[in-house]
This record gives sequence, structure tokens and C-alpha cells, in this order.
Amino acid sequence: MEGLTLKGDLVYLRALEPEDLDLVFEIENDEDLWELSTTLTPFSKFLLKQYLKNSHKDIYEAKQLRLVICKADNQEALGMIDLFDFDPRNNRAGLGILIFSKVERGKGYGAEALKLIIKYAFKRLEFHQLYANILEENAPSIKLFEKQGFERVGLKKDWTRVGGSYRNEYLYQLIHTDVH
Repeated sequence: MEGLTLKGDLVYLRALEPEDLDLVFEIENDEDLWELSTTLTPFSKFLLKQYLKNSHKDIYEAKQLRLVICKADNQEALGMIDLFDFDPRNNRAGLGILIFSKVERGKGYGAEALKLIIKYAFKRLEFHQLYANILEENAPSIKLFEKQGFERVGLKKDWTRVGGSYRNEYLYQLIHTDVH
């Protein structure tokens, strides 16, 4: 199993499928999750079908890669993990993760998915670094990223507007030091 970068003991990461339309529709239209992105309006199923139709494009063309996090034992979709804002000149991308159900959080699925995507980004895509933007009060995400070696390198004050007030956001960074 050492050679498989997208499969772990608890989860595996897979490409989006056309059958994921309802799942993506539910996530993208969940207003509680909009604070995690720059989304301000709902997405139509038509638009998301087009997105899924083009999700086969590689990261160099699309500048992003979204994968579904699935349980290794029964293939149940648990969440999504994204590489976004890919900058090929500087070999870096942003990284975001979401485990859908609050019941499934804290069970190690997110940690393993994060390990897998880091390994994939550094080993297969040959990235130099990954970064994450995390709201200051999001203690579970801070703990998750810090456990994987991400370092807090900055604070963006009043960066994200949530519910009429502004919140601080941390910038986390992981630099690949095992360069050949």
C-alpha cells in the first residue's frame, strides 16, 4: 500500500462522479458553509452538472482539484477535500477540507484525508507548499492542520465577514522540505 497516495486505512480519496450531483448541490447550497468560502449565492443543479462534467480536467488546467473523502470499508462519502488557487509557477495551492456530518468529525477521517492529500501534493504533484485559511475561532481545524505540521504564519484581521461582523483568519503554511 505504500505506493498508493490516495488510499489510507480509514478513508480513500476519489474523483467527483456525475452521481455526486445531489451531494455537491446540498453542500454548495448550505448557507452555514458559505462562511468557509467566498460563496454568497446558491448554485443551480444545471451549473453544478456543468462543473461535474468538467471535473475531469487536471489541476494544471482547472487550477483546482476537488476529491470526495470516502470511508475505506463501505465507500460512504464523508466529505470533500480541495486543492484550490493552484499556482504552477510557485508550486503551491490552498487546501480546504470538510467532513459533512458533525457526527463523523473527530474520528480520524479528516486527519487521514489531510495526510493523503499532503502526500499526493508533495509526492505526485511535486508541490513546494500548501496553505490554509482558518477562522480564528475554528479550534478543531486549527488542531487538525497543526497536527499535520502546518505552521501559523499570519493573522488577517477582520478578514471574513460572517453574519454582519468581521472575523480574524489565520494563514497556515506547510512547506515541503524533502526536495530532491
